[in-house]
Amino acid sequence: MTSNMDSDKEEFLREFGDDYGYPNAPKNIDEIRATEFKRLDHDGLVYLDHAGTTLYSETQMEAIFKGLTTSVFGNPHSQSDSSLATAEIIREARQQVLDFCNASARDYKCIFTSGATGALKLVGEAFPWSSQSTFMYTMENHNSVLGIREYALSKGATSFAIDIEEAAHDGGGCKSPVSSIKVLQRPTLRRNEATLLEEEPSGDAYNLFAFPSECNFSGSRFSLHLVNTVKDDTARVLEGSPYCKGRWMVLIDAAKGCATKPPDLSKYQADFVIISFYKIFGYPTGLGALIVRTEAAKLLKKSYFSGGTVAASIADIDFVKRREGIEEFFEDGTISFLSIASLHHGFKILNTLSMSAISRHTASLATYTRKILSTLRHGNGDHVCTLYGRHESEVSIVLYDELGPIISFNLKRPDGSWFGYREVEKLASLSGIQLRTGCFCNPGACAKYLGLSHLDLLSNIKAGHVCWDDHDIVNGKPTGAVRVSFGYMSTFEDAKKLVNFIVSSFASWPTQAECVYLSRARSICFPDEGLKRSTPKYFLRAVTVYPIKSCAGFRVDSWPLSSTGLLHDREWLLKSLSGEILTQKKVQYLAVSPLVLYVHGWHTLIPYVPEMCLISTFIDLNLGILFVESPRCKVKLQIRLRTDFSTAGGDELDLYSQRYEVRGYDNEVSIWFSNAVGRPCTLLRCSGSKNSFCPERGKTKGMCRDVETKLNFVNGAQLLLISEESVSDLNKRLRLIQHFKQIQVNNFMSVADVQEEGLEGPPIQVNPMRFRPNLVISGGAPYAEDEWRSLKIGNQNFVSLGGCNRCQMINLNPQEGEVRRSREPLATLASYRREKGTILFGILLRYDNSDEVGQDMDSWLQVGQEVHPKTD
Repeated sequence: MTSNMDSDKEEFLREFGDDYGYPNAPKNIDEIRATEFKRLDHDGLVYLDHAGTTLYSETQMEAIFKGLTTSVFGNPHSQSDSSLATAEIIREARQQVLDFCNASARDYKCIFTSGATGALKLVGEAFPWSSQSTFMYTMENHNSVLGIREYALSKGATSFAIDIEEAAHDGGGCKSPVSSIKVLQRPTLRRNEATLLEEEPSGDAYNLFAFPSECNFSGSRFSLHLVNTVKDDTARVLEGSPYCKGRWMVLIDAAKGCATKPPDLSKYQADFVIISFYKIFGYPTGLGALIVRTEAAKLLKKSYFSGGTVAASIADIDFVKRREGIEEFFEDGTISFLSIASLHHGFKILNTLSMSAISRHTASLATYTRKILSTLRHGNGDHVCTLYGRHESEVSIVLYDELGPIISFNLKRPDGSWFGYREVEKLASLSGIQLRTGCFCNPGACAKYLGLSHLDLLSNIKAGHVCWDDHDIVNGKPTGAVRVSFGYMSTFEDAKKLVNFIVSSFASWPTQAECVYLSRARSICFPDEGLKRSTPKYFLRAVTVYPIKSCAGFRVDSWPLSSTGLLHDREWLLKSLSGEILTQKKVQYLAVSPLVLYVHGWHTLIPYVPEMCLISTFIDLNLGILFVESPRCKVKLQIRLRTDFSTAGGDELDLYSQRYEVRGYDNEVSIWFSNAVGRPCTLLRCSGSKNSFCPERGKTKGMCRDVETKLNFVNGAQLLLISEESVSDLNKRLRLIQHFKQIQVNNFMSVADVQEEGLEGPPIQVNPMRFRPNLVISGGAPYAEDEWRSLKIGNQNFVSLGGCNRCQMINLNPQEGEVRRSREPLATLASYRREKGTILFGILLRYDNSDEVGQDMDSWLQVGQEVHPKTD
């Protein structure tokens, strides 16, 4: 690390050194990362989605595996020695959960559930709702909390959301929690209007108020003073409202908040507290807890019973005697006792570091990052980032605690328009930064902070926007945000890499006034290096065939066409023994648990297989042989085109909404390819395809796969065409962007950062083959092919199906027998070739052979043929 990078960290430590890094723990943060999270450095990942789930440590998983392999865990619903031992472990785990929230075992009980959602569902189902009840909740609540509303409304209860603000005060003096709270009530919801008119709520009804200890959208932490305030003086809080009567109970959704600051139930006696363990220490998933106050549990009404929840039942008469223990009464069936047994190891890590130290450590990173992002400006002086939530200066001890380690924001261009959050997410992935975008299942906070009215929300839905889609900008407004969140193992380097990424990818450059096209224009008008033609002529410069999907292709001077495009193109593919199609394109994860990873190695996951591009292919049509070579195999493989199948029969494969008839090969071929890619696999050949279905074609080009014609194992269409002029334009942009970024980052990034981001060194150059085209043409202006509707090459006709949606595969660059990955050229393409969430480059073609009668030399393509496009 250079002295410049050291100086950045030294400055950070001068401000946050007392809080950052666990100086008093057995291991500091650098040692924790080096020993417990080696997989992050191995994969070059910056993980910033701890609000989604934090990460489990290697020591944690090793201890869990050791416990499972050295102990015998019996079903706790029995009296054997192993069952009784398991029951004791469960009892200890319940106590650990209560201790975590400083809850007395006399006053509170721990009920294990299938997760935080399961705990909330239990409360909603069993709460004693009546037509006189009220369900009140803050706008900043997760969908799983809002779902309780359905139970309340179905029983005739009233429901409404509220905003909580600090009341204005005329004089000085100490402010009490009650006098400082002002509640703004949102519209009242009720489904049984007849009941609504009967009478006002009475004092006998049970009401429920729900709020999160930490908002998973903005990171705002609600003060737990709300618990006592609502329970003790609801009449003051809801002054003038008919819904202040009755007995109020309080639910805290602490699923996110517990990761850094669990509620202290000895001080703030909430009735229900929701916990999710994978958000606290990464493993296990599918396990949560409901901490319920003993007196509140007695009021819950439960209909269903199951094994373990009853002391006795009779099958053929209406008789059941339920168990008296609160935990057993609510835990249906056999609980996840192996997962519960693993909780001890997670809590051990937290106790070693201490929750107070974890809270200070994560807060230091979040505060530093907020400070940098809030001051980041474009060259014209406008802010780059719009941060959501309350700033530190606005935090009130009465209404809000200090901010949690969540930062939610959106990014703006110099002209004031928004970068789409999906664009940010895609570019972050290219830089190895894992973050989250959208509304994070928190629609109230999302609408509140983004300033979206009901009309806006309904308009967005009408426009087709739903959760997790690519409609990130609708009617000029963001539909969600970008969220980064820190965990106990996050480092200064993680935060710095995030800042560097935003600076280098989204901040404008001081000289950008003349270069707005780099982010907005569809193409750049560079001075022509040759003579300008009034009517451009296009020629076919290269033809490339890729026999095996994702493997290297071979260039030819001429090649025959067939009903599937180029003859034998993408006619073969590799399939893993577990059924995944091997490809360079994207990560494919196996459905395995962390324990399986520990047993078989932390990198058992089947990732993208970049080594496939090192497998070279060539077809000799005269000999009828496919030749395959790999640097990992000494022998060149020869596959005869007309024979070599393992059996006379075939099989079927579903891929890309089509069903293919396929045939396999003998074991010798499978062994060769398994050695070539470094994992067990088999080779399959397409012997026919059947149309299945095509999604409705959207307005964006390249969004629908061509299923109207016969296809081999292609992603979108029979052929892909690239223009040399378009590639040349891209290379000029790459050089310009690299130059301007080197100027801009001097204000924010050290020399080490510049080197790590790849902003220094030889100019980046890509050639057309990086995009795996079948056809390369030359002539005309850059991106002229975008407007083509059809074209003719020689005597052959082709139909354009629109732009090709590019992915990270184009960032893989095979050099000297190894595959190098970078964030270019996709990052630059995204800055000017993005259209409705897709990054388009090149066009997809369908071979129109409707006029062809037979296969002769006229149905061949030949390099040098003239290309005649049509734009209408």
